Amino acid sequence: MRRRLAWLLPLAALTAVGVRLVAVAWRIHQQSTVDEAQPAELIVVLGAAEYRGRPSPVFRARLDHALDLYLRGLAPRILTTGGAGGDPLFTEGGVGRAYLVGKNVPSEAILVEPEAATTMQSVAAAAEIMHRMGLTSCILVSDGYHIFRAKQMLTDQGVKVYGSPRPTPAGAPSRLWWLYLRQSVGYFLWQAGIRL
Repeated sequence: MRRRLAWLLPLAALTAVGVRLVAVAWRIHQQSTVDEAQPAELIVVLGAAEYRGRPSPVFRARLDHALDLYLRGLAPRILTTGGAGGDPLFTEGGVGRAYLVGKNVPSEAILVEPEAATTMQSVAAAAEIMHRMGLTSCILVSDGYHIFRAKQMLTDQGVKVYGSPRPTPAGAPSRLWWLYLRQSVGYFLWQAGIRL
């Protein structure tokens, strides 16, 4: 009987963790398709790769989506985030700003966070900038699978957040679910206080 309990308890614990991960992955999936964009004080664009001063296709799509929200008059300012990622000359935040200025967004309407290396750092820096400026609401722009976790992190910092995923081409369902599960793990690590 003891032997049976010795392997049943860990199996039950693993099953419970697996069920929780899948439940959160389902919530991430649901959030990934919802555009909550509405009037706010700031549009926060989470960074993605840049290549020698040019935004990657993913980052460009996020910036274009933020530009569309800005041109629709949903917020008077845009905050671009992201550090150097190993590039000695450019940061994601700076590249995002230059891209938007090139699309005729006034430079004074763009804020830059140029140091963050992770989602958690980007969110913490964005919240700090918002608190310093007395701003309380934002539209969060990223990839759909990324919105849920980042939105929870910003909400935890006392910010009212409206998620607005960039338009994305249809992907293979197995790849999307892998991304949802990965974000689910990241969410649980964050909840557990593990700051990666």
